[in-house]
Amino acid sequence: MSRYDLGLDELADLLGDAPRFRAQQLYNGLYTSLAEPGEIHVLPAPIRRELAANEGLKPALLLAREASADDGATTKWLFRLDGDDFIETVLMHHPKHSTACISSQAGCAMACQFCATGDAGYSRQLSVGEIVEQVVWAARSARASGRRLNNVVFMGMGEPMSNLPRVFGAVERIIGDLGIGARHLTISTVGIIPGIDAFAKRPEQVNLAVSLHAANDELRDELIPINRRYPLARLYDSLERYMATTHRRVTFEWALMDGVNDRDSDVEELAEFALGLSAHVNVIPLNATVGADSRGLRGSPAQRVRSFCDALTARRVNATIRRTRGSEIAAACGQLAGATASEVALSLGAKPRVELNA
Repeated sequence: MSRYDLGLDELADLLGDAPRFRAQQLYNGLYTSLAEPGEIHVLPAPIRRELAANEGLKPALLLAREASADDGATTKWLFRLDGDDFIETVLMHHPKHSTACISSQAGCAMACQFCATGDAGYSRQLSVGEIVEQVVWAARSARASGRRLNNVVFMGMGEPMSNLPRVFGAVERIIGDLGIGARHLTISTVGIIPGIDAFAKRPEQVNLAVSLHAANDELRDELIPINRRYPLARLYDSLERYMATTHRRVTFEWALMDGVNDRDSDVEELAEFALGLSAHVNVIPLNATVGADSRGLRGSPAQRVRSFCDALTARRVNATIRRTRGSEIAAACGQLAGATASEVALSLGAKPRVELNA
């Protein structure tokens, strides 16, 4: 449970006999000022002292490790949760904006063959507050650097569409209380069709990204096992419904793997799939993970990455290469929660979860 799971009524209950407006001041302090309860100075000192000691307002995220890369432009935090679960959050500063990559689950059950989180296995869902608290942490860090957190992407640990009620609840808080616009939020999925269908009915204009990585079922079945349940034809139909309902463009994520999904035939298949949906394609060089290496999955050479993207563009596909960030601290795409979380868990005397729930 996080302090950011509490609504105004619950905060009022914590304040006991204090006037109702104090609960609103506490709420504004948590979300607008990004303050710790004991540092909300519009509240009287006695109330601040009580709030600082209140177990119901203790942070849910306990920092286990912090690492930075890219000359300080990328920071990764490993957080310990109640019950000895671990999640990771990444903050990336770009010249004109700052983006937080947040987790929606502790671990992941999707078992994608190139992803370190999938290798670690699934542990549990995150609550609304645990998701929001990651954004608050990143926003505070950005502010300390003289920056403002502009974007939030649900591309960290976990499959957001498998935790939809809490993800939607967090989206409402991020937009309504933290003041980050809906169009600056992106939810990623490996293709959970019921989740995409539910997402299409939401009023918020949040972006959708699909981790595609293969445009034929045989290869995608191997790389992303959930494709056996939701094959490409069904995914395509779901995305057509999504676009017809929302009138928003879909982005495909494509992690290039040497000799696996970077061939000329992959260009043709992806181009056909993307053009029919007028989708944008993010081409991403695969980042090394222990599990991927053991399966012979390695990133494509830089020249092939460029030629792959150029070949898509030549076929009228809107495609760009996404720059890799944080690879040296295992903060890049596909690297979250590899050995780092397990090593820290063991050093803290915890027993990390490694069972795989595919």
